This record gives sequence, C-alpha cells and structure tokens, in this order.
Amino acid sequence: MHFEPRECDMYAMVLSARGAPLTFQQRADPIPGPGEVRVKVSACGVCRTDLHVVDGELPDISYPIIPGHEVVGRIDALGPGVNELELGMRVGVPWLGFTCGECFYCRTDKENLCDRPEFTGYTRDGGFASHLVADARYCFPLGENGEDAALSPLLCAGLIGWRSLVMAGEGKTLGIYGFGAAGHIVAQVARAEGRQVYAFTRGGDQEAQQLALSLGVDWAGSSEDIPPTELDAAIIYAPVGALVPLALRSVRKGGRVVCAGIHMSDIPSFPYRILWGERQIVSVANLTRKDGIDFLAAAAKINIQTHTTVFPLVEANEAFARLREGKLTGAAVLRP
Repeated sequence: MHFEPRECDMYAMVLSARGAPLTFQQRADPIPGPGEVRVKVSACGVCRTDLHVVDGELPDISYPIIPGHEVVGRIDALGPGVNELELGMRVGVPWLGFTCGECFYCRTDKENLCDRPEFTGYTRDGGFASHLVADARYCFPLGENGEDAALSPLLCAGLIGWRSLVMAGEGKTLGIYGFGAAGHIVAQVARAEGRQVYAFTRGGDQEAQQLALSLGVDWAGSSEDIPPTELDAAIIYAPVGALVPLALRSVRKGGRVVCAGIHMSDIPSFPYRILWGERQIVSVANLTRKDGIDFLAAAAKINIQTHTTVFPLVEANEAFARLREGKLTGAAVLRP
C-alpha cells in the first residue's frame, strides 16, 4: 500500500466505527486555538489502549477519531497565548491531553482524576497522523537526545509504568505481569533502583522471556508459575483479569498488586485467604504532569533502551493485528 500525500494537507489513519479497520485520509491542516500548539509528528507508539479504542472497549467514543497517544514530534505552529514552548521544539504528547483545572481533583494535585478530562487519541484526535493539535500544557519538551521512535513508547508505556512503579511502593522484590511495552521499560527502572525483578509472560512466550532476561531481570517465567521468592509487589500490565488472583498468590502479606491498564477483562472470584494478610489491590488512572517531568528526568539518567518494531503509518492495521495476536516483542511504533 502506497500513498503520496499532498504537500500542504494533513494525513492520518482514521477510525470511522467500532472495530473498523483504520483508513488513510487527507484533511485540511489543523489550526491550533488559544493555548494550543500544532505538532508535526515524527513517531507515534502503538499502545494496547489504542487497541481498546479500536475495538470499542472504552465508552463514549465519538467517531471518526484518530488514535495514538505516544506522540513525538516538533512544534510547527503556536496558538494564541502560548509562551513557554517554541517553534521547532521537540515535544512528546501523552494520553492525558487536557484537564479542566477547576474540579476537586485538579485543585488537589490529582489532575489524573479530573472530572472533565480529554484524552489524546480517544476523545481528541491523536498521533496516527502527520500532524495533531495539542494543549500546550500537556506537551513535554524532550530535548535533542535520543531517536524519535525510541522515545515514543516513553510517552505512555513509560509514564504509566513509572506511576505504577511508584504506587507499588519501595519493596525490593517486584513482579511484572505482561512483559511488553510498559514491562520492558519499568524493568529497567526497577533494576536501576536496585530491585529484584520477576517477569511473567504468557505461557511459552520464549521471546518475551529472553528479552526480560537480557534486560537483567532475576527470573522469567509463565504467568501461572510461582516465582522462586515472595513478591513485595506486583504490577499487572496485561489486560487480563485472571492475572489478579495469580499475582495475589505470589505477593507476601502486606504486599500490593497494582492494576496498570485502563481496561481489563473481568476479575474472576477468588478465595479471601489470598487477599487476607493486609494485601492490597489498587489501580492506576492516567498520569499527572509531574509524573511526566519526573519520569523523563529519570529516563535520561538511566538511559532506558526501548525495543521497538517500526511500521509505516499506513501499516497501522498490521501493527494492531500483531499486537492483538501477541506477536510483538517490546513496542510497535508508527512513522508518518
């Protein structure tokens, strides 16, 4: 499949209906409004949440919509009132794309729980495109170090991974269930912090287990396996509710299981005894700008290496198919 986009027009892979394949479309160039910028996209990671959008597993989707929320690009237009960002600056645009600044959560430093949020690639057009318009408040300057495609998974897999790691607490033994885009980033952060890391993958996924071991984890096995030591905490990235009781069985008394996805299949019933002993189950919702600032600073110091498979933008449907089938190791990235 080959397209020759016109010089001036924006182009994108657009979702027109629930479960429909994305289609290539050309549009008039978007114009940033007050407090907004236009970003010329150079790379956009493919997140499992994008798959939930395409499959209609998230509520209240207004079609058509352009998915994508792990965006790296350069600002090529400034809206009125934007003073802190500059033309040509390389920025990242994450999942949380707007907050009201007025609700209880925004006023108490919990903007990730805002009552009137907007989300990039879900309730506002995202980065599976040549350009997107973004709220300037939710653009993170990235500097000039690092390649665009390698940086893009940091904008969600990395950010949500960071927030989930913080919520997991300071325990020394950490389990990671689902060793994909987020898992392989968080493992590097946890190892840099001196933690022991235990990676859990779907049964028989030798490629993901080998990736985990190559990144220095202490053990890698199937999600159904019991690790060689009790875990202080476990983070679940795979959207599989059945992993919750499996993780609880591996977590020590007083430990915590963190559910890091925006969508998960139903959690099956489980015996109270595996929760008893002051074990906890918590969820992660979105991110704050402070999360972004803290994580990107830490990532630069750790020199996180992302493992990516790059697709041309017009092959977005192929990237989704491979993600859905569990045939991707690391993260997929689209290039316009």
